Order: sequence, then structure tokens, then C-alpha cells
Amino acid sequence: MSGGLQESALHRLAVLGSPIAHSKSPALHRAAYAALGIDWQYEAVEVGSAELAEFVRSRDASWRGLSLTMPLKQEVLPLVDELDRRARLTGAANTLRFDGGRRLGFNTDVGGIVGALADAGVTASARAAVVGGGATAASAIAAIAELGASEVEVFVRTPARATALEPLAASLGLRVLVRRIDELSGADGLDLVVATVPGGTELGVRPSAALTSGAVLLEVAYDPWPSPLAAAWLDADGTVVHGLGMLLHQALLQVRVFANGDPEQALPDEAGVLRAMRAAIA
Repeated sequence: MSGGLQESALHRLAVLGSPIAHSKSPALHRAAYAALGIDWQYEAVEVGSAELAEFVRSRDASWRGLSLTMPLKQEVLPLVDELDRRARLTGAANTLRFDGGRRLGFNTDVGGIVGALADAGVTASARAAVVGGGATAASAIAAIAELGASEVEVFVRTPARATALEPLAASLGLRVLVRRIDELSGADGLDLVVATVPGGTELGVRPSAALTSGAVLLEVAYDPWPSPLAAAWLDADGTVVHGLGMLLHQALLQVRVFANGDPEQALPDEAGVLRAMRAAIA
């Protein structure tokens, strides 16, 4: 892959979605590039599903890449020339890098979940759960597998929605148990719950005392805060990992992609870059 921090040309980047005005991604990315000493522009652009293909295809050589929100993470796939391992695995790409006329897709959500949990001292899981059945749920399952779990329970309103997640889990060596959302009231024996439903979603069920006292909750949504589910955990004095933690760590991996072309290649003074990004959303 071509390009790196040695390049001095001005590059443009953006986060796409609809709605997108609330996004904290511009603050995170601008802080990172300032810390790295590179003059790149990063903005939020209102782009819906119908406009995505034209927007991607019309970018000129000044564009370095894009961050993508749902449902664009799946809808971008036909526009990508090559996907990284996690994007292929989950069927979702939240990051697009323009590289010499080619479009490269990456999934940094998986690493974002792992990084946010590590910040909270959670580096392993034996039996976890996911609330929701969309693209972010797929990333959550991949992250749970990386934490060493052998079983994952998926709580959804409509069990048929979770069927697409079963082959993914099986490929990762995870046993999947599909549950109705109301079964959260009796859930037990879990050490981690990753909630992937949109912010503010009212699930219509109160999680069991065993769940709020025995499992860490990572609430992916960060606006509005707290979500109804996070509020139930906090009311019970349970452990909640804020969604901004995932946003922070997935953004750091995006910066690696845009700067180095590789989400695994650390940035110069990465600890300092991460501090600057964290301060930008504190």
C-alpha cells in the first residue's frame, strides 16, 4: 500500500451518515492529526444510503478515506475492491481508504470493542451476550471470540434476525444461543454483555439482578446517555463501559488505517495521540 506519514500533501477525510451532526468523530480525528503534526481535514457529511455510491465514486485524489456509520457499513461493501480480515468476517466495513485508485475496506469496530473493554480491565470472557442483531452485533461477536469466550447468547426482538449471525459465530468456534429480548429478565451466568441497539432504544424489559451484578455491560451507543439499558445497570451499581470508549479505540485504528494503511501498525507516539483524542471528547 502506498502512502504514510511522510506525505505532506493535504488530504481530506470525512465521516458519513444520516443523521451525522451529532458525531464526535471529527473531534477525535482532528485531535489525532494535530498530535501527529499533519494538516489533514476531517468533517462530518450527511450522506444516506441512496447517495452513498455516487459520493464514494466522485471523490478526487485529495481524498484519503471515509468513516462510515450504519447502515452504510454494509451498503459500502459492493463499492470496495478489497476487505481486511475483520471486514470480511463480519460483513461490515466502517472504514474506507482510497489507495492509488483502489478502495480498501476495514472493520475497526471489533478492535474498538476489545480496546474499550481492555481500558475497563476486561481482557477475557467465558460466556457473553450481545443485545441486537445488526452489523455491530457481528463485530461484537467477533470481539467476544477474541476475548476467548466459548458461548454467546444473542438477545433480539425477532429471533429470525439473529440467523445471519450463526455462521459467523460457528466460524469463530462460538456456540450461539438465540434468545428473545424479554429473556433478559431471567438471564444468568454471563460475565459480559455488549449492547448494540441504537441509542435511546427502550427494550421494554428490565435485566435480571444476576445480570446487572455479575456481568460488565458495554453500551455501544453513546448518545443519548445513559441508554435505558445502561441506566438499569447503573441503578443496580453494576459495571458499565461507556460507548465513547469504543468510539475512541475504533477511531484510533482508523487513524492507523488513514496514516499507515494498516490497522495493526502503531502510530508515532501513539500513547500521546490517544491522550489527545481522549481529551477531545472528555
